[in-house]
Formats: sequence, C-alpha cells, structure tokens
Amino acid sequence: MGRGDKRTRRGKIFKGSYGNTRKQETVTSSKPVASKAGTTKAVAPKKAPATKKGKA
Repeated sequence: MGRGDKRTRRGKIFKGSYGNTRKQETVTSSKPVASKAGTTKAVAPKKAPATKKGKA
C-alpha cells in the first residue's frame, strides 16, 4: 500500500483523483442556513427612490 494504491490517500494524491479517502471542501450555496427557525432577521424590501415630476 502506498503511491500505487488508489484506495489510500497517498495513492489518490499520486493518481490525481478524489474520493472518500480524499475529501474536498465544498461550497454548497451562497445562502446562509438558519440553524434554528426564526433566528434570521426579516429584511424589508428596499423602496425605489422618488422620481421628480415635471410641470404639466
């Protein structure tokens, strides 16, 4: 067991493959996951800026 064995971490590094023995950090999504219900603050939607009205 060593560099040639694809079942070991060293073997996966040598072969350049990934798997259960050599996990990668994954970014699942950009949305934060709430650990408890109701812990995230509700954000009010932003209103559009007021527009100038011309003389009629």
